[in-house]
Amino acid sequence: MSILKIHAREIFDSRGNPTVEVDLYTKKGLFRAAVPSGASTGIYEALELRDNDKTRYLGKGVKRAVKYVNEFLAPALCNQNVSVLEQEKIDKLMLDMDGTENKFILGAFNVINGGSHAGNKLAMQEFMILPVGASNFKEAMRIGAEVYHNLKNVIKEKYGKDATNVGDEGGFAPNILENKEALELLKNAISKAGYTDKIVIGMDVAASEFYKGGKYDLDFKSPDDPSRYISPDQLADLYRSFVKDYPVVSIEDPFDQDDWEAWTNFTASTNIQVVGDDLTVTNPKRIAKAVSDKACNCLLLKVNQIGSVTESLQACKMAQSNGWGVMVSHRSGETEDTFIADLVVGLCTGQIKTGAPCRSERLAKYNQLLRIEEELGDKARFAGKNFRKPI
Repeated sequence: MSILKIHAREIFDSRGNPTVEVDLYTKKGLFRAAVPSGASTGIYEALELRDNDKTRYLGKGVKRAVKYVNEFLAPALCNQNVSVLEQEKIDKLMLDMDGTENKFILGAFNVINGGSHAGNKLAMQEFMILPVGASNFKEAMRIGAEVYHNLKNVIKEKYGKDATNVGDEGGFAPNILENKEALELLKNAISKAGYTDKIVIGMDVAASEFYKGGKYDLDFKSPDDPSRYISPDQLADLYRSFVKDYPVVSIEDPFDQDDWEAWTNFTASTNIQVVGDDLTVTNPKRIAKAVSDKACNCLLLKVNQIGSVTESLQACKMAQSNGWGVMVSHRSGETEDTFIADLVVGLCTGQIKTGAPCRSERLAKYNQLLRIEEELGDKARFAGKNFRKPI
C-alpha cells in the first residue's frame, strides 16, 4: 500500500508550544500523527528542531521542520513508491536523507509533579502509582482515578485549594520541598481510597536536572548553596530509605546521565526496577554501555528520543534480550496523538507512563488503551504484578 501524499503543518502541544503534525494519505484514507517534546531532556537525545526565530513563538516555531517535510521528505517517500507497511525501509530512507547521528537536519499514572515539570520546590520530578493488583486495565484506570481524586482532597486539606494546581503532566504540584513528604501524601491517598494492597509506587527523579559538579542539590530551585549538596552515596541512601519506608518498586534516572559509577553501584545494591531515561535516551549505543556496566535494568522507551520507530524497536529488543524491562513513555509536552498506546500493546512491554488521569492529551492514551482492551476481549492480558517481565 503506497504513500500517495504527505503534508506537514504546525500545531500546538500541551504547553502551548508549536510542534509538527503530519497527514499521510494512502488508498485507505488519511492517517495522522503529531510529535511531542520533553522538558527534562537528556543531552544525548535526537535533536528537537526549532526555528530559533525570537520574533515568532519566542524562537520555538517549527516552520523549518514543516518545510523540510513538505519539500524534501514528502516527495522522496512518495516517489520511492514505498509501502506504508515497510517501516524499516521508510525509516532508513529518512535517516539516509538526514545523515547525522543526532538527526540535526530533520530533528526528530504520574500524580505528583516536581522537578522541571512544575513550579514548586520539589526536586524529584514524578511520583507515580502502579495499580498492579488490578485484574485488568479498566480496573487499573478506575483505581488510578480514585486515588488521584483522593490525593486532591488530601493535598487540599493539608495545604489549601491553591496547592491542587497541576504540573505539565497532570500531576498535582504542591509547593513542598521534602520528597518524603510527597511519598507520605501518596501513601495517605492510597489508604483513603482503600487500595493499599493493590498499589505500589514509582518515581522519576530526573537527577540530571540537579547534578552539580559531581554532587546533587535537592533544593536546586532555591538560590545556589554548595553546602547543601550531597554525594551520590548519600543520594543512594535516601533512595534506599524510600524503598524501606514506602512501597517504592521503581526509580527512574536516580543519578546524572554520565554518573555511571553511581548507577552501577545502586543497581547492584537493590532489587527494585532501576529505569534509564536520560542515561539511555532510547539509543542502542547508550543501552549497550548500560548493559555492559549493569547500570540499570529497565529501558524508558521514547520514540522521539532516538528519532524513528525502527530504531525504537531495535532499542526495545536489545533491552529485552538482556533481561531488562521496558516502559513506553510520553513526553511532558504532549499532543492528542495516541500512538504510544498502540506501541505498548504491540511490544507487550507491560508498562506505560503517560501522566495523571487529568488533561486530555494524557487521557487520550489511556482511553485508547481502554478501547484496545475492549477490542481484544478475552485475548487481552493485563501485566499487573508481572509488569517487569510480562512475557
